[in-house]
Amino acid sequence: MQTQLKPMLERRREAPEQSVWWNKLSLAQKFSASSLGKFGYELTFVRNDDGHSLAVMQCSGGVAAISEDGDIETSPKITIR
Repeated sequence: MQTQLKPMLERRREAPEQSVWWNKLSLAQKFSASSLGKFGYELTFVRNDDGHSLAVMQCSGGVAAISEDGDIETSPKITIR
């Protein structure tokens, strides 16, 4: 008896490690970004201002910022254009 496999549709996302921005994160930011990724957040960009790195992630209209030390701010005062 031969089993016929049905094609499955699946949504594939780019793994965080493959993101251009991922390599710009500090180790602490990577841990925090991985935690937020479990809730659907995706790394949008990394901003370097005065020698400090700030990672910005988005999820369903929500924004979160991660400091260089890995501190997560879920209500940052950031305007995204």
